[in-house]
Amino acid sequence: MSKESKFAAADGILPAQAIRALAEAGGITPSEPFGQGQVQPASVDLRLGARAHRVRASFLPGPGGAVAEKLDDLTLHTFDLEDGAVLETGCVYVVPLLEWLALPSGIAASANPKSSTGRLDVFTRVIADGVTAFDQVPAGYRGPLYAEICPQTFPIVVRKGSKLSQLRFRSGDPRETDDALRRLQAEQTLVSGGDADIQDGIALSVDLKGFEKGGDGTGLVGYRAKRHTGVVDVDQPGACAIADYWEPVFADSKRRLILDPDQFYILASKEAVHIPPTHAAEMMPFNPLVGEFRVHYAGFMDPGFGHSAAGGSGSRVVLEVRSHKVPFILEDGQIVGRLVYERMTELPDQLYGSDLGSHYQAQGLKLSKHFK
Repeated sequence: MSKESKFAAADGILPAQAIRALAEAGGITPSEPFGQGQVQPASVDLRLGARAHRVRASFLPGPGGAVAEKLDDLTLHTFDLEDGAVLETGCVYVVPLLEWLALPSGIAASANPKSSTGRLDVFTRVIADGVTAFDQVPAGYRGPLYAEICPQTFPIVVRKGSKLSQLRFRSGDPRETDDALRRLQAEQTLVSGGDADIQDGIALSVDLKGFEKGGDGTGLVGYRAKRHTGVVDVDQPGACAIADYWEPVFADSKRRLILDPDQFYILASKEAVHIPPTHAAEMMPFNPLVGEFRVHYAGFMDPGFGHSAAGGSGSRVVLEVRSHKVPFILEDGQIVGRLVYERMTELPDQLYGSDLGSHYQAQGLKLSKHFK
């Protein structure tokens, strides 16, 4: 079987073993060998290269355009990442990645920030040559990849090899229909809470009831990020004290939260989510017509998220929330996003959770792994 047909035999998301096979066939060409744990159940982590470009503004190369040519025009200065460097808030950086692609004609790719990246409010997108959209790599693409990085709240320390984004590969259109989601919900309980709201995906709502303390409704519902903090080293788990970077947010008697403009919040979904081994899922941006806020930068959920051998027990989804320009009121149970489920081409040989010691399995309201 040719490389072209081997990876496009069925519509679906490529699992870990197919990603490794794609790399062995030359479809992914890392300039350095993959590190331990870099290939996830349905994605591969992307690593920063050795040099960073501080640029004047975010950009896309456009049809026929090359990112390198744009960098020649827009770079303010370059600096080395070998020994680590600080990326400041409000600045835009572009870093060539260690992974290059030579995709078969039937395989496209899409990127998203890793969960820990989104929970740090680091706006990160992947750019390929000739594209007209961020985080999208067309089928058959051959060329380099770049990360655009803009820390929003905390200055961060990164270095060569730091992993901020992940890439998922898909053949055809593996998205499940609403009818298929209803069947899966009935059979495997994709989301908790009884009847699911299914329309162009499964709705998720925000929990502003929190963890009750004696029934008085004053439980913890989330965290609001502090301003003017120290740096966060993205490669150092458990190195930062929560109190130095976050202030707790508690439920009020009306079970609502007024989002302050341009403040960053960590909240949690009311529903527990289950991703069976046969599927992967993605959190889609919610319709901006219902409110000027953004939820969940990091949208990928791997096969096995919230899954147990006895059945789908579910894990709550952490919501990364930011209001734009005006204060906005969130109510307990308000829909804030929708989960789209996609079929895998085959069962992955590793699952999110116990197979990998995943940091966010069986999570409730949880900050990124950097905080203790």
